[in-house]
Amino acid sequence: MQAAKPVEIKRHKRYELLDSFRGLVLISMILFHACWDMVYIFDMKWDWYKGAGAYAWQQSICWSFILLSGFCWSLGKRHLRRGLLVFGAGAVISIVTIFLMPENRVVFGVLTMLGTCMLLMIPLERWLRKIPSVAGFAIMMLLFVCMKNVNTGYLGFEGLNLLKLPDFLYRGSIMTFLGFTDPEFYSTDYFTPIPWSFLFLSGYYIYRMIEKKDFMEKYFSKGCKALSFFGRHSLVIYMVHQPVIYGLLLALRRFHFF
Repeated sequence: MQAAKPVEIKRHKRYELLDSFRGLVLISMILFHACWDMVYIFDMKWDWYKGAGAYAWQQSICWSFILLSGFCWSLGKRHLRRGLLVFGAGAVISIVTIFLMPENRVVFGVLTMLGTCMLLMIPLERWLRKIPSVAGFAIMMLLFVCMKNVNTGYLGFEGLNLLKLPDFLYRGSIMTFLGFTDPEFYSTDYFTPIPWSFLFLSGYYIYRMIEKKDFMEKYFSKGCKALSFFGRHSLVIYMVHQPVIYGLLLALRRFHFF
């Protein structure tokens, strides 16, 4: 009798280029937050950081992370576990900052929003797959552009406000969580399902447009090893980077480096 053949376990493939890009964006974010600490905690008079260039830098980080998260959703497994983990990490950051540094608290930050998107994708994905990928991408990008200014009370994009929304929408924690920001709400990091979930879904449909395995194997398999390391451990690095940056800057200040 022949011995039974071992069952082949199919492991989920990581595409190194995606990890490398995530790592690159993560490093950009760390540098941006280091500058934030220098300006708002250590009182450096860097006017450039409050200008259009720094805003464009910040937006490039946000857009990249959120698009990439949507793109990678279909590549992942254990969506419920991942969504709860990311959402929970956002809750931990909120609790810690509220109690330890309330003047710089983070409420409804980017991890909370990404975790929410991941969890919502679980029941919605079967319906989203019925929309052709190109049409889905166009619809989601249009919705994102039209709703980019919802936090400030308008439909519109950046400096273009198309329609003022009713004031009654902007009341309470639930509406603030969704994107209709209560006037008394404050957070140093604030990302909401409206409008950012539409950018997440745009990334999802970008993947749908190029999801053929041969394309992914050909163009996404290779990347930068060092950047990939950062990308593979992005959540852990995100959770610890601000305390580490603050500690380093505090040490430099005490030794009169600035």
